[in-house]
Amino acid sequence: MRGRRLSKRLQGGRTVEQSSEVDITGLDQGIVDRSTDTESELAQVLAAVIRVDHVPVDRHFFDDLGANSLVMAQFCARLRRRPDLPSASMKDIYRYSTIRSLAAALAATPPASADCSLPKSPSHVTSPSPVTSTSRLTYVLCGILQLSMFLGYSAAAGMVAARGFTWVAAGSGAADIYLRSLLFGGVGFVALCAFPVVAKWILVGRWKPCEFPVWSLTYLRFWLVKVLLHANPVLLFVGNPLYPLYLRALGARIGKGVTILSHSLPVCTDLLTIGAGTVIRKDSFFLCYRAHAGRIQTGPVTLGRDVFIGEKTVLDIDTRMGDGTQLGHSSALYRGQAVPDGEHWHGSPAQPTEIDYVRVAPTRCGTWRRASYGLMTLLQLFFLYLPLAVGGTYMLFEEVPAIGNHLAPETAGLAAERLISDALVVSLVLFFGSVVAGLVALYTVPRLLNLVIEPDKVYPLCGFHYSVHRAMARMTNIKFFAWLFGDSSYVVYYLKGLGYDLSRVEQTGSNFGTEVQHESPYLVTVGRGTMVADGLSIMNAEYSSTSFRVSRASIGSHNFLGNNIAYPVGARTGDNCLLATKVMVPLHGEVRNGVGLLGSPCFEIPRSVERDSRFDDLRTGERLRRRLAAKNRYNLRSMALMLFVRWLHTFALTMLALASIDVYGVLGHVVIAAYLAFTLGFSTLYYILLERCITSFRSLRPRLCSIYDPYFWWHERLWKVPDEHLDIYNGTPFKSLIWRMLGVRIGSRVFDDGCYLTERTLTTIGDECTLNAGSKIQCHSQEDGTFKSDRSTLGARCTLGVSAHVHYGVTMGDGAVLAPDSFLMKGEEVPPNARWGGNPAADMPDATPRSSADDAVTTLS
Repeated sequence: MRGRRLSKRLQGGRTVEQSSEVDITGLDQGIVDRSTDTESELAQVLAAVIRVDHVPVDRHFFDDLGANSLVMAQFCARLRRRPDLPSASMKDIYRYSTIRSLAAALAATPPASADCSLPKSPSHVTSPSPVTSTSRLTYVLCGILQLSMFLGYSAAAGMVAARGFTWVAAGSGAADIYLRSLLFGGVGFVALCAFPVVAKWILVGRWKPCEFPVWSLTYLRFWLVKVLLHANPVLLFVGNPLYPLYLRALGARIGKGVTILSHSLPVCTDLLTIGAGTVIRKDSFFLCYRAHAGRIQTGPVTLGRDVFIGEKTVLDIDTRMGDGTQLGHSSALYRGQAVPDGEHWHGSPAQPTEIDYVRVAPTRCGTWRRASYGLMTLLQLFFLYLPLAVGGTYMLFEEVPAIGNHLAPETAGLAAERLISDALVVSLVLFFGSVVAGLVALYTVPRLLNLVIEPDKVYPLCGFHYSVHRAMARMTNIKFFAWLFGDSSYVVYYLKGLGYDLSRVEQTGSNFGTEVQHESPYLVTVGRGTMVADGLSIMNAEYSSTSFRVSRASIGSHNFLGNNIAYPVGARTGDNCLLATKVMVPLHGEVRNGVGLLGSPCFEIPRSVERDSRFDDLRTGERLRRRLAAKNRYNLRSMALMLFVRWLHTFALTMLALASIDVYGVLGHVVIAAYLAFTLGFSTLYYILLERCITSFRSLRPRLCSIYDPYFWWHERLWKVPDEHLDIYNGTPFKSLIWRMLGVRIGSRVFDDGCYLTERTLTTIGDECTLNAGSKIQCHSQEDGTFKSDRSTLGARCTLGVSAHVHYGVTMGDGAVLAPDSFLMKGEEVPPNARWGGNPAADMPDATPRSSADDAVTTLS
């Protein structure tokens, strides 16, 4: 029996998946398998999925039958619909890769839930929490009040800025201008930092474990405090000893010598306890709250002394880590998990391990050193950076004729031609001058700074070398240039200019995405033929509570790295590896070669990709050369287009600013407030219109194509449309409205606290869903040279946990919950009211979140 083609065997024993079709030609159809009833039933289900008459029970799913992960996800979904058959997860499929072994494993023991380390107390074995519904009136009223608060804050900021500028401009001489700039800048900075603290204590007092409905008046107070904290300039002090002091002012209990490198600011700070000597790496979530089923739930996060938290981790509410404990990178503690003193855990959800994640020796870094470092930071800020910023703005207004002419009272009401010409000159100089100057600085200053940092040498924190390292990391991780050059051949030259060792690179036209970060670009090596999707973080700096060290991180040749991966120094991966999305890259065991790695903690899967045979002729030879050249030309036009639309946006805002200056003498500081509000609204509508114009106001359709197909090049252009402004709308009804304008099929009263959607028109979100911070719905996959996209659907009242990742082709039933930091693989079907979690995600029936009735929680008053 000949089915449709799915895979073929390549030289060297490597299997390459090609499409969602099957070819089992050559399999002996006449053999009668001596199998159990379960084996027969499982074989019949798989045969129906791959559309053949018979599946031998001893043939390997991937190597012999040519199945792929999408096909096997459909197989697992059909098993879950059969109450007479045991359910299997994708981890079971990879672990037991024949019908016979799978049937034996499922019959021997019931499938283990993904959260075997979670406590099994009665409080965790409850019925699913019902979603708290909100009336349309409450929903709309909340949005109106949030908008009013934003406008009021803009008005206050405009008034302060106007009076401050007038006072600075009244100075005589450079020294007087400097002193006035220092005083105004210093007072303004302190006020911006102190205002969220005062607002928190007045509006909330002390945070307590509680829950309350979203869109309620209690939520409005919570949202206001959260927004003020996120707009706080104190985030500039992340990694500095001053940052823990600020969290103490907000009510957090933090010991001495704590180092926090994550920009994820905790909101319910009174519920945060961090012991002395603890280190928290970047991109870690420890918010002390979460959104679940239409309610905000707050709870404690407790870290003992000398705790280490790795990069890209999530600490859910009601979690605890004892003294001397460690949590590895790409890991998560689920609600109720507690790590005993001295133990090391990793994975999502976390489980015990013997791996030591602190790999740098301690050194001397006492209280005096940290205090001196913090004091020097403040002196630099107040006596250099703030006067330079305020005074520089004053000098810009005074010395640039195109701006200064609009300040004189006699020039009010200048002709439109003059306004446009001045805005044209200013915007061209500011935008393109910043791009050129930024590239020059990017390729010179960090290289000079790097001369004082020796690889593999241990340096103390809070010193000269630490300052140089942090400055170098900030400068070389500017997102604008990675956005501009990413997803094109030109990103290779950009990264080589930064310092990446790509000397043996094999140009594919999509070697790196638009989101790649590092600690030091001068200690990164990427092998020949390797391709990287978005979200790669190269962890080539290692930290302890007192010291740090930078070392070379090497990625082997012919690898493919999926999305959202933290790649550490000493990773045990070699050549020809597939590192799946959100995989926890291993630091122990033998070096893996020629395999795929999936999950956290990771396990081996076939090194295979979904690639149709018709794409083979595009990988080498003359056709590759022609297609790559065509892709390069298309990407170059995309880059030019995006630079133009960004400049056009700058030009429009500059022209509006000059017009505002013209009428400032009549309307006063109200003009500044109106300008701030209009800037946000205009930017949002401008980029919505841009994206819709690129798509011709049509919806995307599921596609399977080569990366050398012009459609993929067009899709890359779509990814480049700026969307950073969307974060401002998190937690407001306006976020759903914007998603709807972008083409998302989204229901009513959806709570979005920071979810990101890559393909908007392929995404469907039901009524009253709850989307947490850092969550993502990705309706595409790029694996080596193949691009595939499909629809993903969330039913009504679904919940996505903090940093949860939903892949393409996924369906979540009504009321389903995906736990924090989970990875829901492509093609999965989550039943209604189920709770899934883990990486990869599987059913978690024993870890249903506690409801308000079970916990007897209090309500924030």
